[in-house]
This record gives sequence, C-alpha cells and structure tokens, in this order.
Amino acid sequence: MFENLTDRLDGALKTLKGQGRITEINIASTIKEIRRALVEADVNYKVAKSITEEIREEAMGQQVLTAVKPGQLFIKIVNDKLVEMMGGTTAPFNPKGTPGVVLIAGLQGSGKTTFCSKLASMLKKQGNQVLLVACDIYRPAAIDQLKTLGQQVGVEVFAEPDNKDAIDISKKALAHAVSSGKSIVIVDTAGRLAVDEVMMDEISGLKDFLKPQETLFVVDSMTGQDAVNTASTFNERLDFNGVVLTKLDGDTRGGAALSIRTVVDKPIKFVSMGEKPDSIDRFHPDRMARRILGMGDVVSLVEKAQQVYDEEEAKKLQKKLRANKFDFNDLLSQFQQIKKMGNLKDLMGMIPGMGKMIKDMDIDDDAFKPFESIINSMTPAERENPELMNAGRKKRIAGGSGTSVQQVNALLKQFEEMRKMVKQMNKMQGGGKKGKLRKMMRR
Repeated sequence: MFENLTDRLDGALKTLKGQGRITEINIASTIKEIRRALVEADVNYKVAKSITEEIREEAMGQQVLTAVKPGQLFIKIVNDKLVEMMGGTTAPFNPKGTPGVVLIAGLQGSGKTTFCSKLASMLKKQGNQVLLVACDIYRPAAIDQLKTLGQQVGVEVFAEPDNKDAIDISKKALAHAVSSGKSIVIVDTAGRLAVDEVMMDEISGLKDFLKPQETLFVVDSMTGQDAVNTASTFNERLDFNGVVLTKLDGDTRGGAALSIRTVVDKPIKFVSMGEKPDSIDRFHPDRMARRILGMGDVVSLVEKAQQVYDEEEAKKLQKKLRANKFDFNDLLSQFQQIKKMGNLKDLMGMIPGMGKMIKDMDIDDDAFKPFESIINSMTPAERENPELMNAGRKKRIAGGSGTSVQQVNALLKQFEEMRKMVKQMNKMQGGGKKGKLRKMMRR
C-alpha cells in the first residue's frame, strides 16, 4: 500500500545520512521532501504541513548523542510523529453486551458486507457466538451475498428478504440472538451516499434503536482524500466509534490511513485487504509507521504465524526434526501452513530489510503450487523415504505433477539442503563439541 511513500521518504532521509549533526540548513530540504511525499500520498495538506513543522521543531531541539547518527535520530522522530498522527496507540474494540451489537455503515461499494463476514470470522475464532444481520434492504444481491459469506465462515445469518423495514428486522434479529445464545450481533446496513437524507435518517434511526457498543464506518482506502471527507460528513450524523480501511491491497497511496485520525478525530480500528475471510487485522499505528519507513513488522508476522499454529502438529514436527526424520509429508504441511498466513509478498515485507528488496518483484501466491504438485505425485513410500528416488521415479513424478524432471531435481536438492541443516542443528544441540560443552556447563 505505502510503497511509493516509503520510497519517497527513504530518498528524503538519505540527505541526512553522513551528516555530523542536525542543522537548520541540512534539515530544510529533508522536511520539504517529506511534506511533498505526504501530499503525493494524498495526505490532507494541512495535516502534512502540521506534521512536518512538528518534525522540524523537534529535530532542531534534539542533542545528537555520540552513539546515535543524526539520520537515525531523525528517522526516530519521523516514526514517532507518524505513530502520533495515526492515533498513537491501538484503539480498543469492546463489543460487550447481552448481546453486544456492532453496527456497520459506509458508502456503496466500500466493502461493508465482506468486512462483516471477516469480522464475524475473527470474533468467532475468539470464542464468541456471532449472528450476522442483513439490514441492506435496497441492494437486491446484498442478502444473498451475506448468506454466502456467512456460510463460508460458519456464522448464522438472520435475514427477512421480504421485509423492507430495517429497524423491524434488527428488532427481530436481537430477539433471535437472545433466544439462541448469541454473544455478538453484527448488523450489515445499506450502502448510502452522505447527501441522501432519507438514507442517513434511516441509519441514524437504526443506531438510536440498537444502541450499539461499536459503530464502525467502512472506508474504501482507494478513494484517497475523498474517503476522509466522506468520513467527516458521516461522523456529524452518526458519531461512529471507529473507522475500517478496506482494499489496502489495491492501488492506493495511503493518504486516508495517515489523515483520517487527525481530520475526523476517530481512530482506525481495523484494516482489510483481499477477499479471504482471514484477511483482516487490528490497526496498530506503531506497526504501520514502521512499515511505512521500511523497517518491517515482525510482531504482526509472528501473530499471523500463531493464528495458523497447531501445537500438536508442532510437537510432532519437533520430535521428527530431533530424530532427523523430516520428510516430504512434513514439508508439504509447512507449505500449507505458510499459505494460510496470507499474501506472500506482504508477509515477506514484514521482515525488516526485505521490503526494499522485493518491492519490484512479482511474487505469486501460488509459488508453492509446483512443489505441492510434485509431492502429491509421490507415493507414500517416496514421501517418507526420499532416498528411493531414481531416474524412473523422477520421470513418473514429473509427468504426474505437470512439471519437469529439472523441477523435481531442484526440489530434491533443496530438501536435502534442509535436512543437512537440521542434522547440523541437532549436532549443535546435543552431539558435537558444542553439545558436549553445553552438557559440561550444566553439571
């Protein structure tokens, strides 16, 4: 999302590298470039001007420590200001009630219905009993879409297709939620234009009736600065709790994420990208700032890994690794776990230093597919005992997987390298000189 902004900021900050100290002269061009980068990213001009002035004032008042280079200190100041501009801390999300109600509002085409299903999936994984409510009574396919999405994530959908009274539908839905033991109700509403008074009156009435614990305004981040202006207009009528930024995987410059908190004075609570049910994240200003500055986001990467982490499978794998019995079944399982974590390029971008290296690379989400096909074309014996491979077996596997013998050989070579590494690690831990040294130190 922020690739262009990251490149521009990186170029601006390079002017301070190698400088002995921060001065009014050497900081002027850097500040100018940062402001230009923010405006080009579609950040509100007043916000861009304000933050760069604050950065300049703070930088000029800093004493540069001997152990810290001026460029490093300046990057920290920029990072801190970006975090502050985006809200400082992660905004709370507490839809607690009997049941808790979450009201979702936004413009037509902003991705509200898809977000509803993603939020329902996330809350369900946290142990909640969730009910989705279809209150979009105008768009013909809206109810069917919500039902389909609800089925995909295993969440019940309450709908009355022939009822054209959104408040009546929500009233019946609440009664059903109570009787069926649901802990959270997510209400999907009709997309509307801020200038449509009738529609605005309807959602205001819905909010007055439901008294939701959380009212979220969904914004299509691809609309840029217009998204901020629309959010301001909606907030005047709806006084929502927080903002959801959708379509962050699209061709967006990121200005909405950077401006919306300052202009609307409401926190961003969630970000969403892609169509997969699990492509939703809480918004963390500090992590987003680090990604904008090309510093990676290891915390989010670890959290994504934990979401697909199977403790029992991990214990089995660890046991096999220690016994040097890692095989192709285990490798296939690892491929599948990585795929569950999300977009490969996004995942690699979370590793510090990798963002710049892969920015121009076209990384296919199906990169593991040929390897999976090769492993799936092996017999159970071949998966467990790679030593069985010979020319005839390789030819058969290549034909069955739609790949070439060269690709089969490449996978076998990489697999052998992995097994060698595992053996070396095992020696380090218990068998070799370092292992013996560790045993002596324990005595």
